[in-house]
Amino acid sequence: MSIDETVDVPPPDRSGRARTDPDDTDDTPAGVEPILDDIAAAAAPDVESTGRRDLTLVRRIAIAVWLAFMVYEIVVYGLAFDRTRLIILLCLGMVAATIGRRRAVSVIIDWLPFALILLLYDWTRDVARIVDMPTQWHLAVDVDHWLFGVNPTVWLQSHLKDASPPWWEVVTSVVYMSYFIVPYAAAAVLWLRDRAAWRRYAACFVATTFLALVGYTLVPAAPPWAAARCTAEQVVDHPREPQCMATEGAVPGGGILGEVTPTNDGAAPYVERISARGWNFLNIHAASTLVEVGQGKANLVAAIPSLHAGLTMLLALFMWPRVKALGKTLFMGYAFAMAFTLVYTAEHYVFDILLGWGLAAFVIIVYRTIDRRWLIPRQRRRAEQAGQTEDVEVVSS
Repeated sequence: MSIDETVDVPPPDRSGRARTDPDDTDDTPAGVEPILDDIAAAAAPDVESTGRRDLTLVRRIAIAVWLAFMVYEIVVYGLAFDRTRLIILLCLGMVAATIGRRRAVSVIIDWLPFALILLLYDWTRDVARIVDMPTQWHLAVDVDHWLFGVNPTVWLQSHLKDASPPWWEVVTSVVYMSYFIVPYAAAAVLWLRDRAAWRRYAACFVATTFLALVGYTLVPAAPPWAAARCTAEQVVDHPREPQCMATEGAVPGGGILGEVTPTNDGAAPYVERISARGWNFLNIHAASTLVEVGQGKANLVAAIPSLHAGLTMLLALFMWPRVKALGKTLFMGYAFAMAFTLVYTAEHYVFDILLGWGLAAFVIIVYRTIDRRWLIPRQRRRAEQAGQTEDVEVVSS
C-alpha cells in the first residue's frame, strides 16, 4: 500500500473501523450496531472451498436415494402437508444436495431455528381464544360490498359453481393445497442456490407469519363460508364459534352473505366451502378428507389478514428482482391464482386478501430498507477492510 493511498483513508466511525464510503452515513444507534454487524455477517454468502474433494457421484447417488424415498413417502403416507414432516423431508434432500458443496451441518444451523420459530407460531396461534376478542362477522362483508356492489364469493359461486366439481376445480384445489408446500419448497431451492438470500426470505416469512398472527388475534373474523351458515341474529353478540357455523345447507336469506342464484342446473343455492371439492373429481377422496380434517383443527376465525394470500404474495415480491420475465409471471400468477381460489371457494373475502398483500408489501419494504441502509454497507465495509488487511500483510512481508 502506498503512502498516497494511506493519506486518503477516511476517519474511523463510532465502532473504530475506517469509513471507506463517503456516502455511507451511519446513523445507527451504538447499541444496535454490533447486532447489525452480526446479521450482516450471517447474511454474507458462503465461501466455496477450492480444496474440497469432488463428490459429484456421491451427491447424485444421495439425491437419487432421496427421490426414491420421497416417492415411497408419498405412496404410503401421501403428500406432506404437515409442516414439521415437510421440513424434515426437505432438509434430508438439502443434505443430499450439499454433499461436496457445503457442510451438511449448515442445514441444521439454518433450518432448525426457522422450524422452531414456526413451531412457536403453531403453539401461539390459538392465543385468540384466551384474548377472547369479539369476532367480526360483518366487517369484511361490508367492505367487499362497498368495493364491488355485490359479494364476490356469492357472485362467483352463482355463475361458476356446478352441482358436481368441474375439471377446473381440480386447479383451485391444487392451488389451495399448494400453500402448505410451495413456500417451503421454494425456500429449500433458494437455500441451495443463495444462502444469504434464503436468510432474508426466512426472516420475511417469519415476520409475515407473526404479524398475521397479531392481526387475527386482535381482530378475529369469520370467513365467507361461516357467514353463509349464520344469520345476523345468530351472531349479534359477536360469538367466536357459534353452533350455526357447524350447520351445512341452505340458511334463510342466504345467511349474512345473501342468496346464491346459480346459473348452472343442480348447483346448491347457497355459498359452500369447496376448497377441497376438486379432489373428488379425481376420485382422490383421501386428499379431500385430509384437507377437511386440517381445516377443522385450524383457527376458524383467522380470516384477517389472509396468510394464504400474504405468503404467496411475499414469495412473488421477494423473487421478483431475482428471476427473469417467465419467473416473474409464474410467481405473480401464483399469487393471483391463490387469491381467486380463496374467494371462489369461500375461504376468504377480497378484503382479507388485500390486507394479506399489504402485509407482504410492508415486510418487503422494511427488509429492503434495512438491507440498503445498514446490512449492505456493513458487508461492503467488511470486504474493504479485509482487502486493506491483505494489502498490509503483503507490504509487511
